[in-house]
Amino acid sequence: MTATQRCRDLGITLGIFPPGRHNAITDVPGVRVGHCTISEGEGPLVTGKGPIRTGVTIVEPRPSVWRSPVFAGAHRLNGNGEMTGLSWIRENGQLTTPIGLTNTHSVGAVRDAIIAEIHRDRGDDESYFCLPVVAETYDGILSDINGQHVRAEHVEAAFRALSDGPVPEGSVGSGTGMICHEFNGGIGTASRLVPNAHSGAYTLGVLVQANHGQRRRLRVDGVPIGERIPTETVSSPYEDLRKEMAGSGSIIVLIATDAPLLPHQCERLAQRGALAIGRTGGIGEHNSGDLLLAFSTGNDTMPGVGLGELDFEDIPVRMASDTVVELLFEAVIDATEEAIVNSMLAATTTVGRDGITAHPLPAEQLRAAVVGARENAEGAAS
Repeated sequence: MTATQRCRDLGITLGIFPPGRHNAITDVPGVRVGHCTISEGEGPLVTGKGPIRTGVTIVEPRPSVWRSPVFAGAHRLNGNGEMTGLSWIRENGQLTTPIGLTNTHSVGAVRDAIIAEIHRDRGDDESYFCLPVVAETYDGILSDINGQHVRAEHVEAAFRALSDGPVPEGSVGSGTGMICHEFNGGIGTASRLVPNAHSGAYTLGVLVQANHGQRRRLRVDGVPIGERIPTETVSSPYEDLRKEMAGSGSIIVLIATDAPLLPHQCERLAQRGALAIGRTGGIGEHNSGDLLLAFSTGNDTMPGVGLGELDFEDIPVRMASDTVVELLFEAVIDATEEAIVNSMLAATTTVGRDGITAHPLPAEQLRAAVVGARENAEGAAS
């Protein structure tokens, strides 16, 4: 087994719904993801010089989303974190920009670079405003976070890397310096296909930036993995720091679906994503920023963002039934759990500043624990 395998490669399936083609958020038509990874230097921390273990990830709901905004809704499990643009989303119910992910002290740089990217996309049009969504988690355990190494050129590189194919996971892009349940963490993704009478199946995809949780609380498919793989077996990056700092990080959860949801339904979907954080052992610690954003690409009739003439026409929209929404609740919980686990499996061993080291979740030990527990349960039932 290799550390880069995913949940399903190990025989671990979560929930009843099948995944999409890539088992990624990019299975939702129109959604693209791009990374830019910044990994430089080694040795003692020298602020402004490194070592650097950080980056940028861009999630695009659909190309030029400002031309055709998507409905969106957000949820806060614990608010010791930042996701810009939420005031307008909560007020207006629409996501009108790509989403940027980065480290805590680079939010402003990424936000400004997204504005510049939108300006290039709009060309000569000057009659507009934009309030980009940029979210963060803290990578200062492994990286020179105060050096503010993320610049506009890195955001531009992430835009150039946008793809609707498989999504690189683990310690890449904005997830480069992240720690999850005291393993190396970062970017993880998963998807589900939910049956419906309209098109056969709606697609739901999740992408997480996982930087949260204590080892002792980690659960996968209900199995106490943190107890089976304690820090005595796989060391914690917090061992050379204050151990009480473990779990003080954050998680960002982005949820996309092509089911036609209205803003309040997106908000309900975001709330259910928080249940997966709890199911895997996260508790929304005081020092954790656990922020979730859900958006729906199922309507494409919203007018573009601008400051031109007012449009007094009615806008036709579709809305999924409560029956479909309830199925999406189940799908988002399962996909979010799988995305969190994938982030730890895909991550590689990262040696950060001052030699602090974060190891990935060992694939073979995870498989043995989860699959073994299932086999034991089946044997007892028979």
